[in-house]
Amino acid sequence: MNKAIAMVTALGLTCGATAAVQASPQEDQENFKQFYMERFPDVPQEDFINGVYSIDAPGRENWEAIEEFPPYETALSDGEEMWNTAFANGKTYQDCFPDGPGVAGKYPHWDKDRGMVVTMALAVNECREANNEKPLKYKKGPIANILAYMAYETRGQITNVEIPEDDPKALEAYEQGKHFWFAKRGQLNFSCANCHAQNPGAVLRTETLSPAYGHTTHWPVYRSKWGAMGTLHRRFTGCNKQVRAKPFKAQGEEYRNLEYFLTSMSNGLPLNGPGARK
Repeated sequence: MNKAIAMVTALGLTCGATAAVQASPQEDQENFKQFYMERFPDVPQEDFINGVYSIDAPGRENWEAIEEFPPYETALSDGEEMWNTAFANGKTYQDCFPDGPGVAGKYPHWDKDRGMVVTMALAVNECREANNEKPLKYKKGPIANILAYMAYETRGQITNVEIPEDDPKALEAYEQGKHFWFAKRGQLNFSCANCHAQNPGAVLRTETLSPAYGHTTHWPVYRSKWGAMGTLHRRFTGCNKQVRAKPFKAQGEEYRNLEYFLTSMSNGLPLNGPGARK
């Protein structure tokens, strides 16, 4: 509890409100990492990419068995087919992503010209719309399949989200994402930090709460609870519903800024999506 309060202070936030003196994104990243390394001293740094299974030994044994025949294999095949299938105009996703499918490490990023955070899911749909194709729904289905394939092709790349400190709008988006993560909401008056900074390792409704460090490295995810693949913004939506708060629109500004902040907190960790969870 005291360590969690210390992290809130270190990241320049108190009671969910931005403090007068803000830490820089680089200072935030170091404080965030240090908090979890001290909270779980026996967990190697890179193992945090495995989410809750970095701290839940019994659950990890079952998860490793599942990963031998991963439930996301069908999504990978479907996503690869989507990547290679031409649009009606003859172009493909390759025309939008000339460096190939292994570009998940470039997202989310700040688009200075547009003054907004661009996620990979948003980029996929913008590619489709630029080629006169209908956009995909953002939480599950085909969008999760192609994101899974692109994530798989990106495995091993290092998370490196840049927050341009010379761009006030970029810093504002980052700070909004940080504020979202610490702000209490819903009838239960919970924040993201309440579960994933204050109580990682605690069991809530039979679920072990995961540490936030490494949270974004392994998406999209096949969850047994869903019986299907789901995107990171589907999980954001579910978390808000669980605390009885009205969720925001998937790929809306609120969740994109949250993804921007939260992904940057895992800078330096390798990407290992897609994943499998309970």
